[in-house]
Parts: sequence; structure tokens; C-alpha cells
Amino acid sequence: GVKMPVLGFGICGFSDLLECKNIILEAIKQGVRMFDTAAIYQNEEALGMAIKESGIDRKEFFITSKLWVSDNSYQGAIRGFYQSLHKLQLDYIDLYLIHRPLGDYYGAYRALTDLYKEGKIKAIGVSNFFDDRLYDLIYHQEVKPAINQIQIHPFLQRKDELAFHQKMNVQVEAWSPFASGKQNIFENDVLKDIAKRYQRSVGQIVLRWHLQRNEIVIFKSSSKERIKENLAVFDFELSKEDMIIISKLDQGRIEDSAYRIESMKRVYGLENEYGI
Repeated sequence: GVKMPVLGFGICGFSDLLECKNIILEAIKQGVRMFDTAAIYQNEEALGMAIKESGIDRKEFFITSKLWVSDNSYQGAIRGFYQSLHKLQLDYIDLYLIHRPLGDYYGAYRALTDLYKEGKIKAIGVSNFFDDRLYDLIYHQEVKPAINQIQIHPFLQRKDELAFHQKMNVQVEAWSPFASGKQNIFENDVLKDIAKRYQRSVGQIVLRWHLQRNEIVIFKSSSKERIKENLAVFDFELSKEDMIIISKLDQGRIEDSAYRIESMKRVYGLENEYGI
């Protein structure tokens, strides 16, 4: 029953607090009201400062944060949540997610459920859960995750997983919609051709593609012009033919055990992708 914007702003990678705060304030000025952060991003304070400085009623914002794997236990999740709440200078968080399905995420999810019942969190969910982990969690928990935030972009479309989420009535939220700038997405000939026909940017085409797949999507940018551009995606619609053309860009995904083990090594700090 919680209303959530379908387009929001992610602040992963903006670690300098003053710079991050100013970027958020610019996004707010351009009309952004949904922001996505996480404990591991180390910028929750900047988001809290920007919300206060904006002078806009807190109820106008939809704020998401995420529990890091080091706090994946019942007590750890309680502690991690209140640390985030304090840094954000808020009385509640709109959406709180378990960042990755590692460690005692069952215990962590029970803690989130209790915080949800207390009204400290308006909605709870998960991030980076594969279908098997998601199904297992749904089957064993009292409150179903409202959201699974996963990486999706035109080269990684995860069609079967989307169908599974729809069947389970779990909303998909896409992070890294522009493939983190990899594979030269903004110079892709197929996307450029479609953008030219609609007189739009490639970024706008990609975001519109996400929205028409019924995905909530979060983008990030430090550019005022790009933020404004990315928000202007509600006054046009891609044709069925163009949606099919973009669907053919899918390259599948790496899902073997070696890939997952390497990912876990990074998460646990053996090769920390955040430099922490």
C-alpha cells in the first residue's frame, strides 16, 4: 500500500559528503524526490543534510537505504538500521533493503520485519537476490519482500527473473540502468538510431525502456543537464517494435559458481570494490 516513485536517484559512488550533498540538492531542485543510498556507500549523512537544507517537507521524499552484509543478523540489523536512521536524520525510512543474501540474512530480515511492524520502516525488501534465494525467503518469512533491487540494463535484461518476480508479486527495481557506462552503451548504434527517431537521448530511451517493462529504476549523475534530461521521460512512449529491437540487445548473464565466488570475495573485503 506504500506509494513509491517509479524513477529515482542513486548516490552510490559519491563519497565526498559536501560534493554529494550539493549533487543531491541539485537533483531535488530538478524535481527528484526518491533517493537511494546504503550503509556501504558512506554518504547517508550527505543525504540527510540535503533533505534538511532543502526545506521541503520530509513526507515529500521517498528514501531507500540498505543493510550491509557485516550486519546480516538480527541484532546487527537493528544496530545497522538505527545507525542509518541517525545518519539520515530521519524518524523513519521509506524502504529498507538487505543489500546482499550473505551471512545470517534470515535473522536480518526478521529484524526488518519487526521494525516494519513498529512503523520505523514503511516497506522492506532485498537487493541482489537471485530467484532461489528470493523464493526461499518468501516461503519462510511472515512479510513478503516488497522489492528486489537488481542490476538490469539493455545488455542484461533478466527476462525469466522478471517473470518470476511478477508471479511472486515482488516489484523489481533496476540499478545500473546504463550498464555503469560499460560496453559503450551511449554509443550503441541500435540505441542511437532509436533515440534519433524519437529526438531523444540514448539515456532517455533506456530509462523509458525500463519503465515500460514495469520496473522502478534509479539513475545517477553529477550533471545538472543530465539529471534534468533523465527526468523528462514521461511524455513519450516507445513502440512495441522498438521494445522488441531493444530486447535483442540482451547478452544474458554470468551465473556460474566461479563468478558468484569472486563476487563474494569482493563483498567480504578480499577485493573490496568500494576501496574501504
